[in-house]
Amino acid sequence: MTTQSVGLLSFEEALEKFDPALGLEVHVELNTASKMFCGCATEFGAEPNSQVCPTCLGLPGAMPVVNGKAVESAIRIGLALNCEIAEWCRFARKNYFYPDMPKNFQTSQYDEPIAFDGFTEVEVDGTTYRIGIERAHMEEDTGKSLHVGGSTGRIHGADYSLVDYNRAGIPLIEIVTKPITGTGAAAPLVAKAYVAQLRDLLLALGVSDVRMEQGSLRCDVNLSLAPKGSGTLGTRTETKNVNSLRSVERAVRYEMQRHAAVLDAGETILQETRHWHEDTGVTTSGREKSDAEDYRYFPEPDLVPVAPSREWVEGLRSGLPEAPEKRRARLQAEWGFSDLEMRDTVGAGALGLVEETIAAGAPPAAARKWWLADLARRANDSGVELSALGVSPAQVAAVQSLVDAGTLNDKLARQVFEGLLAGEGTPEEIVATRGLAIVSDDGALSAAVDNAIAANPDVADKIRDGKHAAAGALIGAVMKEMRGQADAGRVRELILEKLS
Repeated sequence: MTTQSVGLLSFEEALEKFDPALGLEVHVELNTASKMFCGCATEFGAEPNSQVCPTCLGLPGAMPVVNGKAVESAIRIGLALNCEIAEWCRFARKNYFYPDMPKNFQTSQYDEPIAFDGFTEVEVDGTTYRIGIERAHMEEDTGKSLHVGGSTGRIHGADYSLVDYNRAGIPLIEIVTKPITGTGAAAPLVAKAYVAQLRDLLLALGVSDVRMEQGSLRCDVNLSLAPKGSGTLGTRTETKNVNSLRSVERAVRYEMQRHAAVLDAGETILQETRHWHEDTGVTTSGREKSDAEDYRYFPEPDLVPVAPSREWVEGLRSGLPEAPEKRRARLQAEWGFSDLEMRDTVGAGALGLVEETIAAGAPPAAARKWWLADLARRANDSGVELSALGVSPAQVAAVQSLVDAGTLNDKLARQVFEGLLAGEGTPEEIVATRGLAIVSDDGALSAAVDNAIAANPDVADKIRDGKHAAAGALIGAVMKEMRGQADAGRVRELILEKLS
């Protein structure tokens, strides 16, 4: 028997005693115009239960038809992950009850997936890890439950529940890794890097908008620990629906520490699903994990098998976009980034954002600086991904253009970003409204320089004696008086003119 109240072992102690093994299941909502087995629309945010029909509601007599575009997307995903593509596969019924499952079964693929036995590679801190892909199979999404009342947003303690079936039947691809071992202390970062790379790949393929905050890309994190050096796999838990890159890393780290504490106390791990709590950074028990036989899979009788021709598959292969690792190498060369700069850019999930900012006109170094410094800090403070921060690449490029034009300096630019995050308008509007433009008028600057000289006679004497480096103190005084809006270069020139 196990309890969940043994606390956590430190991450370092967990690694001294145990070896982690990961398994990641990523669910990708495809961006097809219609659902997997019917013609209902898939637009996000529509009125609840306004995008449903007898087929996706599972009403008697309704017959499903496979979405051809979804099959094409599945094949392209499989090919991009170096998978074998099945010459013949079929759908199955996965039977279980849940209120957001209108048919009481999910049409999925079981022992005959469309893509299998692939791999991809990720780099973490200079080490390359090969991630084996067990399968990528087609299925349909479920509906969405909303539990009203209570403090947790979950069914326990809720006053009542509402169900929206708009999402039921949307095409899903589930990508399942083989056990990922040998990562050690890098396990949380490897998990994050894999999901980030997968997201980039899916965006490049154009098969999904991969909006994790909207649920179009969700990750289930499987984790187990085994005694150090045993070479075995322990009992796993599955943390469901982790919906950000940051949370993937945090969930792996937390579960490693929790498993280690349970095992170190002489207890056993319960094979179960667990819920991730973004606010507290912990997982809690959900239900005991079902095995495949519990779902009573059997072939879907209302759908014909899918048998993609080799000509079709090879045609799709020839049209695949540039692989992520090749794209990174090309962009690094084009931008002139060092290995460390590129590694940090990728690790922050900022590669696409930096690329779009450069395409909008910003110099590579400036684009990287804004996303990885100021904006990354703000995203981290808010607990969101960079892409969900609320600042677009075009806006970052516009701010940088104002810096390049001499309208702003870096300090003032940061205030513009504050305005963008507050929804105060365009960068130009924020500069005008907040009065942030740099003052380059010699009259105003000269008066401020005179004040600084008068207030700091000892510094002025050093400059008169040829110690020009001391001008920095006077520049700082002028900038303070001008609320950071002085042209620092022109201020220096004026100081030296007056004192030399």
